[in-house]
Amino acid sequence: MCRVECGLIMRSLIALALVAMLATSVLATGGVNELADVEGTDIAYVSHASLVQEGGVFDMYLTVIPGSNVSSVQWITQICINTGVCYPPETNEMVSVDSDTYTTTVDIDDTAAYINWKFVLHSEDGYETSVPETGFGWKVWSDCWFDNGTWGGDSYVGISGLCEPEDLGGLPGFAAPLATLALAMAALIARRD
Repeated sequence: MCRVECGLIMRSLIALALVAMLATSVLATGGVNELADVEGTDIAYVSHASLVQEGGVFDMYLTVIPGSNVSSVQWITQICINTGVCYPPETNEMVSVDSDTYTTTVDIDDTAAYINWKFVLHSEDGYETSVPETGFGWKVWSDCWFDNGTWGGDSYVGISGLCEPEDLGGLPGFAAPLATLALAMAALIARRD
């Protein structure tokens, strides 16, 4: 008696495990964004999106402390793509909106994993200050990224290299048939004695 019931229970557990593994891979999240500390600098506030949209633009807004000696700002960006390659850093001149606020945008590659950046503040007396002093202080991940052998992001659906197209809701492409197949297999395994 236990042989039949135990077999049925074991098959049900295997089926649930298959469904749970598929659900976990579909719900993968993106990388961890990094934010530099601006305390002690002439930067009062930095505003940007918390997610890079592949093939879109990335807007940047920076406000300096009122009355600071800043006369212009450069935004040094570096875009890294899903193949593991990072493009050379690019210098972007920020446009002054008013005496304390600067803005600009950059185009994002269709296969971007993330964008790094730092700022160079130029003062009226000819000095420049890099924030941070070395390296890039900020990093924002895309909605579909590949990093060190792992895929992720808000649009990642659990199949290596497959991200959800923006115009489709739910599970796109191969993911919907795979989810249906997993559920069918789970039902068959659970019913088999």
